[in-house]
Amino acid sequence: MAAQESRAASAERGVAPESAAPYRPGYELVAERLLQYIAEQDLRPGDRLPTEQGLADALDATRNVTREALKVLAAMGRVSVRKGAGIFVAASSSVLADEQLAHFQPTDMEHVLMLLDYRRLIESDTARRAATLATPIEVKAIRESAERSIVASTADNVDEFARADAQFHDSISAASHNVFLQSGVVNIRRFAAQTDTLLFHGDVPGSFEVAGRQHLEIANAIGAGDTDLASRLMSEHIDTTQHQFERKIRDRLFAFVRDPDTTP
Repeated sequence: MAAQESRAASAERGVAPESAAPYRPGYELVAERLLQYIAEQDLRPGDRLPTEQGLADALDATRNVTREALKVLAAMGRVSVRKGAGIFVAASSSVLADEQLAHFQPTDMEHVLMLLDYRRLIESDTARRAATLATPIEVKAIRESAERSIVASTADNVDEFARADAQFHDSISAASHNVFLQSGVVNIRRFAAQTDTLLFHGDVPGSFEVAGRQHLEIANAIGAGDTDLASRLMSEHIDTTQHQFERKIRDRLFAFVRDPDTTP
C-alpha cells in the first residue's frame, strides 16, 4: 500500500518511478516502428513509401507524430521526402565508399588481393561466431552444403559446386547472427563473381576438390563449437583461394607471353 502511494505521489510530481521505463517521445517510437516497417516490407533504396497519412495508419500513429518521425529519419539519411513526389527509402549516404567500390577492377590483381584480404578478415570472424552461435539446424545446413560441394567436385560439376559453395558461405554468415557480417559476405561474393567472369571466363581459379574438403573441415569445426579451429580453417581456406588465384593469373600471363598474338 505504501509503495502504491509512493508511486502515485511520484506520478503527481511528474517524476517517473524507478521501475518505470525511461520516457521516449512519440515521434521516436514511430520512427523506430517505421524502420521496422521498411525491413518487414523488404523495401530497398529508392522504393516509394505510403503517404504521410498512409504511414500514420500503418503505424497506428497520428499524422503529426508521423510527420515528426519522418523529419528525424530524413535527417538521419534513412528516408527522403521529396515535395510533390512522395516519400522514399533513401539511398546510401556513404557516397565516397560507394564510388570506390564502383571502381573495383575485377582483373586488377591489386584489387583482387584487397578483396581477398577483406574476405579473410570477415569470413574468419564469421566462422568463429558461427561456431559459438549456430543452432543445430544451422549446423546441419552448413554441413549439408559442404557435403554437396564435395559431391559436385567429384562429379566435376562446376555450376553445382558454385551453388553449393555460395550456400556454404551464406549458411555460415547466417549462423553468425550478425546482419553486417551477412551483408559483407554477400558483397564479397558479388565482387568475386566479377573476377571469375572477366578473368577466368566462368572457370574456377583452382581445384574445387580441395575447396570441398576444406568446406567439410570448417563445417565440422563449427559443429564441434571449436571457435579457434573454425576461424583458422576459414582463414586457411581463403589463403588457398588466394594461392589458386595467383597461380591461375601467372599461367594466363605466361601463356600470353608465349603467344603475343593472342587477343586478350
